[in-house]
Amino acid sequence: MDKIQRIAELNAQRPGFLNLLGGEIIDLDLAAGSCTFRFIVPLTYCHTVDVVQGGFVAAMLDAAISHAVFAQTPDIVNVSTLELSTRYFGATRGNIPLTVVGRVDKATFKTAFLSGEIRDPQGEVTATVTAVAKLVRKRP
Repeated sequence: MDKIQRIAELNAQRPGFLNLLGGEIIDLDLAAGSCTFRFIVPLTYCHTVDVVQGGFVAAMLDAAISHAVFAQTPDIVNVSTLELSTRYFGATRGNIPLTVVGRVDKATFKTAFLSGEIRDPQGEVTATVTAVAKLVRKRP
């Protein structure tokens, strides 16, 4: 399966909450172990006019890192986050295109170490994530 087909497949299977946040996968780099989303969060999910609520910021990051794992290995059926550490460097704003990249830093048969970031249209990092996840694979 080529990259375009894999992106289409992952987008078709994405959870509904990603649609609420205006999210879709726009790129995969299987060699680098990364998955890139574009999010345009509606203002209805913001506070203080256009600041995206922090839980939604963490959810976008969690989605990107999880999908990076799913993209790498088709036999993974579930990614359960065991630990998630989010750092906020500035306001993540709604109603603008955000680039959210998730990466697989290292993966074993049952565990993955992940990282990612959100960038605004000017390329500024507004939040980062590091995480550890449990991987569940298809049974042979």
